[in-house]
Amino acid sequence: MKSVARARHVRQSPYKVRVVLDQVRGLSAADADVALRFSSRRAAGPILKCLRSAVANMNSKFDLGQDVEELAAEVTVVEAYADEGLTIKRFRPRARGRATRIRKRTCHITIVVSDGREETD
Repeated sequence: MKSVARARHVRQSPYKVRVVLDQVRGLSAADADVALRFSSRRAAGPILKCLRSAVANMNSKFDLGQDVEELAAEVTVVEAYADEGLTIKRFRPRARGRATRIRKRTCHITIVVSDGREETD
């Protein structure tokens, strides 16, 4: 059984977010939660929120009725990736009446968790 959670328009570049996602991919959700809570990277906050949402989505989607902490110990992070989102463009004044473009990048974080069992419809 798989469950997905997405965090869209996160105000951080996908390059910086992917560094943290590489650390949690393949871990159990409980281990990934601990690793993210003690990470010093700014991207860890939105990723942690998205991970907890994916576990809660699995609990409600399949009506498991388990405590979220118990379920987090059983599921693993199967996929975790960051796609590029909108780029907010701003301008900074420069010398001699010119301007420089400033690109404020955003990303879409996607986390897929699974407990290893096949879904039955």
